[in-house]
Amino acid sequence: MASKSTADKVATIQKGYTLEGPTIELGAAIIDGEIHKDAPVRLPLAMMNRHGLVAGATGTGKTVTLHMMAEQLSAAGVPVFLADIKGDLSGLATAATGTEKLLARTEGIGQAWAPKTFPVEFLALGGDGNGIPVRATITSFGPILLSRVMELNDTQESSLQLVFHFADKNSLELIDLKDLRAVIQFLTSDEGKDELEDLGGLSKATAGVILRELVTLEAQGMEKFFGEPEFDTAELLCTAPDGRGVISCLELPTLQTKPMLFSTFLMWLLADLFEELPEAGDLDKPKLVFFLDEAHLLFNGASKAFLDAITTTVRLIRSKGVGIFFVTQTPRDVPAEVLGQLANRVQHALRAYTPEDAKALKATVSTFPINDYDLEETLTSAGIGEAVITVMNEKGAPTPVALTRLRAPESVMGPSSDALISSTVAGSALLAKYGTAVDNVSAYEKISGKAAAGTGAAAAPTAPGSAGNHDDVDAEARRIEEEILGRPSSRPAPAPERGQERATERPARGQDAGGGTDGGLAGAVGGALGGGLRSMARSLGTQLGRELLRGVFGTAPRRRRR
Repeated sequence: MASKSTADKVATIQKGYTLEGPTIELGAAIIDGEIHKDAPVRLPLAMMNRHGLVAGATGTGKTVTLHMMAEQLSAAGVPVFLADIKGDLSGLATAATGTEKLLARTEGIGQAWAPKTFPVEFLALGGDGNGIPVRATITSFGPILLSRVMELNDTQESSLQLVFHFADKNSLELIDLKDLRAVIQFLTSDEGKDELEDLGGLSKATAGVILRELVTLEAQGMEKFFGEPEFDTAELLCTAPDGRGVISCLELPTLQTKPMLFSTFLMWLLADLFEELPEAGDLDKPKLVFFLDEAHLLFNGASKAFLDAITTTVRLIRSKGVGIFFVTQTPRDVPAEVLGQLANRVQHALRAYTPEDAKALKATVSTFPINDYDLEETLTSAGIGEAVITVMNEKGAPTPVALTRLRAPESVMGPSSDALISSTVAGSALLAKYGTAVDNVSAYEKISGKAAAGTGAAAAPTAPGSAGNHDDVDAEARRIEEEILGRPSSRPAPAPERGQERATERPARGQDAGGGTDGGLAGAVGGALGGGLRSMARSLGTQLGRELLRGVFGTAPRRRRR
């Protein structure tokens, strides 16, 4: 079969990327070593909820590609979510300067470049960074995602699901890590052993392992990522007063020490959107485009339940108007079940320095449609800011494969100034809503008897260093050492305080500790380590609350938590 002429190849690209509706302009095709600005490469805006993959070796320009796509989505009125891992994407809020080199590049691909700024909302996971704090409650985060953060095995993950089931049925609100710790401590105590047995499949040893992992998370300072006020994912769907989509940049400066936490939190955001958004069908443009960076972290060592939940979410969230773009180094980082659902491909250069690299290169080439390029050579020789692209056209068919010189962003390709970020955060309407953490009555207070009787409000917490707080910590440490870690505790047991028995008495019959009637769970609890637990154990069977209905990730949607 005779090879096609350059003119025929150009005509193929021109025909394949002639689209009717609004598009995201990606760049100009490179054919036989020459840039052809008369052969633009585009992505239909209406097809961006068919999901996509942006892949390539480190340093090949993936972040700049996200930057450029986010700008055009915002200009089209589509909100964007970006995981700003390196802090470079904050430059979207600052107009770029047109250097001679930059203008020569944009002229060469036919891009009418002009400096612009874009509406950006700066978010910080748990307030760890300069942005609006993003937190989740343990209840909404759910057992599957939490197991991922704690790196539990399949058996331990199943056991944690039973713990959540127990808490859900008994109206024990799991807001932060100390709430979950309190529930597990009860179940592994002498008073809670009957409830542990009733759960079935949850051994005391496994519960002890989970408790140990929780203590480790707290020791690593991860408690600040869980709590209230919980971030409402509807905030990601906002547009600016001028109609442009707001770009939400989530950062975690300490990603290197918490990679699993960061990637799993991104999945929680998606899971919450999936549960909350109504069906939308085929739209002219997506409600949100979600760029999920460092995607390989999601899948490394993931349990079958976790992978199944991701696959289900990716498959079904399209019909709710959300597009997901996974960002990683090679397509092999993404499981086949997920990769098969990604219709839009932007593949930057790959390296083939090792046998493993060569294998990844061949696997990547095999996933592209038949084309006019020698992709093994093209993918190893492509320059920075160039990528091999194929997307879904408006008829649902793949476009021709095109090596593309990508457009340049019109805002700064790098971080904005600290002063600009700080002033943007200070002026955000979200700061008053999420800026200050709160600690409402939840499982910890109910089990430890700290709910104020008759008022429904939390009693004043024991001051750090006070006798009561110190005794609680010591008692917990002794129990962990003796029962879970399997060694005698060297900590002395505290002397009982006068009036302690009176303090742990149950409320009057018919009234719970929160002021309600008919024995809410809080009313059955007198103290975490005292006689109140026995009362709790006796009453759990008949004092069941409304059990939460959980989604594919085991998450609890907002409308079900209210």
